[in-house]
Amino acid sequence: MLFPSTIAGSLPKPEWLAEPNTLWAPWKCQGAELARAKRDATLLSLKLQEDCGIDIVTEGEQARQHFVHGFLEKIEGIDFAHKVEMGIRNDRYKAMVPQVVAPLKLRGRVHADEARIARTHTARKVKFTLPGPMTIIDTIADKYYGDRVRMAFAFAELLNEEAKALQADGVDVIQFDEPAFNVYMDQVRDWGIRALERAAEGLFCTTAVHICYGYGIKANTDWKQTLGGEWRQYEETFPSIDKSSIQQVAIECRNSRVPLELLGLLPNKVVQAGVVDVASDEVETAEDVVRVIENVAKFVPKANIVATTNCGMAPMRREIAEAKLMALGAGAKLARQKLA
Repeated sequence: MLFPSTIAGSLPKPEWLAEPNTLWAPWKCQGAELARAKRDATLLSLKLQEDCGIDIVTEGEQARQHFVHGFLEKIEGIDFAHKVEMGIRNDRYKAMVPQVVAPLKLRGRVHADEARIARTHTARKVKFTLPGPMTIIDTIADKYYGDRVRMAFAFAELLNEEAKALQADGVDVIQFDEPAFNVYMDQVRDWGIRALERAAEGLFCTTAVHICYGYGIKANTDWKQTLGGEWRQYEETFPSIDKSSIQQVAIECRNSRVPLELLGLLPNKVVQAGVVDVASDEVETAEDVVRVIENVAKFVPKANIVATTNCGMAPMRREIAEAKLMALGAGAKLARQKLA
């Protein structure tokens, strides 16, 4: 199939599960009730994606309060009781984060429940997202390792353990989210890609890395205004990423200032092209989606294009996110008809 559609990962949570339109939204219930609510929300997100014609579905990250901290909650050696304020993405914004205080070790499976629910309740391909090592260490305080690289590789080993288990659960695509890759360019080349490859080591399912300019929150939209008329930052890292063992790269393409010719620096990768803008409430049409795919196809072989969202939709209004998903599914279908 040309132009299979997917989403970056997250969808807005129902109002009965968490505070709407909010990143890091607090849960509205707890205990067994929360577990049931997470399951119901996961099933709802799967059904929504299927109804919208999305070909490769996710569990919508409904069981995670945050895309990084949802993974960290099941790890020994992390102190959530004494959070500290820390600058994230090179001090783009500040957040209260937990601290690494002892050697890191998984307390068992992290995402088994939601992965198995997704695999059981859809016949479509399932993609599952995990935070990448560099992004994790940029979102947690270190009070034990004393070395960012050492701590990143410690997390990479745990990610690999969970990724292999997700693969065994029947997950078809494992995607590592690395928004930090567009902030620390030298570190990406020096050790970031190696840490990412360690996280994906031994996987035989499809592997992907998601690199973008972030959710549509004010801290990100304000930061984008400082990046200039063209966002050529990827020019520094794409050649190194192209040499990596990761098979797919997810890139922000709709309403971004990334020159699409930079995608030509990824000749050995499948490109998940962001054809839906998550930083705007304006709903795309199917024709809008087709136009972005057409422009991407000038630099990427058609067979190597996956249609996706620019980033996660967690902070968006549900009705806007659903309308955008409809446009994504319809646009990918229309593109197949027009461009096959």
